[in-house]
Amino acid sequence: MNTKTSTPALNATQTAVLTHAIDHAQGKVEWFPENIKGGARQKVIEGLFKRAMIIGNDGQWHVTAEGYDALGRPRPGKRAAAKQAQADATATKVPKGARKAKAVPKEDAAASGGEAPMPRTRENSKQAQVVAMLKRPEGATIAQICEATGWQSHTVRGTFAGAFKKKLGLTITSDKAEGSERVYRIA
Repeated sequence: MNTKTSTPALNATQTAVLTHAIDHAQGKVEWFPENIKGGARQKVIEGLFKRAMIIGNDGQWHVTAEGYDALGRPRPGKRAAAKQAQADATATKVPKGARKAKAVPKEDAAASGGEAPMPRTRENSKQAQVVAMLKRPEGATIAQICEATGWQSHTVRGTFAGAFKKKLGLTITSDKAEGSERVYRIA
């Protein structure tokens, strides 16, 4: 009877990420191959987390003892192992980022004493273009945004409600002077 326990197989990207973390960053996951971006990075993190190869929260991921074992690498010394055990004990739930990637501000503006950090968007995307228009002191109308992006008005309104308010956590205000169009701004 064979009672050998096996570790789930890792794909090439997961292996490369773990190897780099162990060899170059004292077990901290901070590098990904150039072709792995955005959602693909999140999938790599989720896969490693589900296999208990990494542990962490708030975007700080570290290789676990299982990760070292999966690559056949010696575990760090006693001091590092004690630190890892402490990190394992404090991480009692699955971090939000491991479930679903969302671009939301991490801190409340009032709690941090300043403005909440802006979510990341690609600089030359239509979404970034619309955000820039809404940040202007004069704001922007639906018609102006439609002209700049080529979107239809219902797409603009849907983007306000979905991407901007729900996903990015932005507050959009509007006002309408008599005889003119409604103007939207980021508060």
